[in-house]
Amino acid sequence: MKAFTYERADSVAAAARAVADKPGAKFIAGGTNLLDLMKLEVETPTHLVDVNRLPLASIEETPDGGLRIGALVRNSDLAADPRVRSNYPLLSRALLAGASGQLRNKASVGGNLLQRTRCPYFYDTAAGCNKREPGSGCSAIGGFNRIHAILGASDACIATHPSDMAVAMTALDAQVELLRAGQAVRRVALAGFHRLPGSTPDIETVLRPGEMITAVVLPPPPPGRQLYRKVRDRASYAFALVSVAVIVAADRGTITAARVAFGGVAHRPWRGTEAEAALIGRPASGATFRAAADAALAHAVGRGHNDFKIELAKRTLCRTLAQAAQANEETQ
Repeated sequence: MKAFTYERADSVAAAARAVADKPGAKFIAGGTNLLDLMKLEVETPTHLVDVNRLPLASIEETPDGGLRIGALVRNSDLAADPRVRSNYPLLSRALLAGASGQLRNKASVGGNLLQRTRCPYFYDTAAGCNKREPGSGCSAIGGFNRIHAILGASDACIATHPSDMAVAMTALDAQVELLRAGQAVRRVALAGFHRLPGSTPDIETVLRPGEMITAVVLPPPPPGRQLYRKVRDRASYAFALVSVAVIVAADRGTITAARVAFGGVAHRPWRGTEAEAALIGRPASGATFRAAADAALAHAVGRGHNDFKIELAKRTLCRTLAQAAQANEETQ
């Protein structure tokens, strides 16, 4: 690990200024991803700004009936919050599907959104990786790419985003609050917060230099049944091969509202807008679910070892939609 300096910020404004004033500075909260990357010298910040003492660890109700979640709320606390469990069970399930209990106790909401890919070539400093070192190539293309992207990838990068929480929040239409020194807070939709790789996979989000996440805002809970399903190689402590977040409302067997998001398939949480369009106004049937799955994955591209993900994503979506539709019928 390379040497770095450290300071503990005593206010949000001071934290933003500290990073803005020092090139190579980074924020640190739980450090569950950053410290690992520093040990491998994948990340080499020259200065760390500890934000753990900032007043960003509360979950507050908004006037419209939603929730404002501070960036320092720990994943375990968010999953256990009664308002989240009752009104946003999709989010609670997604959080509990991620990592281990010990990591969830330490990991923060803001850090979860900013965690970096688990592509093994990104972690291997001897391998070419455009995300880690622009212009060095993508070793996953033509290499072992079983866990890699099937949607939204490019010839420069086929990595996936690892967050479970972000997939659920994307389906819930969450917004992210961002603060930069000397400027007002701005909000961006979480669905547009992470960038697709294109020719610059090293630029992963729309964060501006020195900008920090202060909160995530959830709108009022949507109508319908919420479900999260994660398919992985082992039952716990594993990243998704494919995950699916669905919210489905139905009336007398006809789907009246639907939201779909995928994890493990793209460089960012992937909103399945084509699937949503294929569901609304259609009967809650196996044929409808398969048509929605085919629409969602119509532009999917496998790279060899990950070809199986295309059919796996379709089947996972169909099964999750069927379960949500059945739950809707049982409550009517």
